[in-house]
Amino acid sequence: MKILRREFLQLAAGAAGLASMPSFAQAQSYPTRPVHVIVGFSAGNATDIDARLVGQSLSERLGQQFIVDNRPGAGSNIAADAVVRADPDGYTLLAMTVTNAINATLLPGLKFDIVRDIAPIGGTMRTANVLVVNPSVPAKTLPEFIAYAKANPGKINYASGGLGSAPHLAGELFKIMTGVDLVHVPYRSSYVPDLLDGRMQAAFTAIPLSIRYIQDGKLRALGVTSATRSHEMPDVPAIAKYAPGYEAIVWHGIGAPKKTPPEIVTRLNKEINAVLAEPAIKTRFASLGAEPMPMTPAEYGKFIADDTEKWAKVMRAANIKVN
Repeated sequence: MKILRREFLQLAAGAAGLASMPSFAQAQSYPTRPVHVIVGFSAGNATDIDARLVGQSLSERLGQQFIVDNRPGAGSNIAADAVVRADPDGYTLLAMTVTNAINATLLPGLKFDIVRDIAPIGGTMRTANVLVVNPSVPAKTLPEFIAYAKANPGKINYASGGLGSAPHLAGELFKIMTGVDLVHVPYRSSYVPDLLDGRMQAAFTAIPLSIRYIQDGKLRALGVTSATRSHEMPDVPAIAKYAPGYEAIVWHGIGAPKKTPPEIVTRLNKEINAVLAEPAIKTRFASLGAEPMPMTPAEYGKFIADDTEKWAKVMRAANIKVN
């Protein structure tokens, strides 16, 4: 039997349509079983809280459990490695954070590349840190602090939760952009007692961690690390006002194994952004000193790549290495 060219093209088009139907149908029915969200930190950490808040809302919207699976260790790299090696079927996701971007340079021996090997799904929330000083520091404003630090090079210590942590790099970026010489002191446990006692003069702390001490006059807030003022601390200027271009936020988001079907990535992104628009989520984020960070997968992928490069430049400039 002869088949006319037009009939052949119609049959070919129909076959192509049938070939695309399984992936479309998969995305429409997804998820059909529980989804595991791997968190590289212990319960109660900001990444864990974010994953649980978003995961609970996704469970309600999609009719399947989004189970938070805490796998702390190796600076969150155990969790990231597990997701990189997982089946790319949408049932294993990674709760991402700025730590993943920092680790790409801080730990050059990693067996994966967070930009190359993780499919970006979308951002979830962002928070600012705040530069605080002990009241014994005579500076009352950020310009006064910069002037004081320049007049006393190497005599002001600032604490952080560890080498290569987000607060540490916030301090190093501050040093680079203002030309001051501060001494970084990493802690394995809480540095707050030493900061309150004046043994440490400064720190770039999470707003929820320090806001009570600021309100009680035990610490003085000089500037927030976001590009603009924080809703939680509207009277405190952004550091960027005096160091144009300065920004050092802590961000969170969701990723998946690289070859996860784009239809599933798109479905998850749509649902996550809908969750971030919920008033209850916005209120809960605000209580954490955070705000929603909705993005498309492409926007989130570019954001991760840009942030990874940004902190790589800071670490190279500050010669930060893990022994």
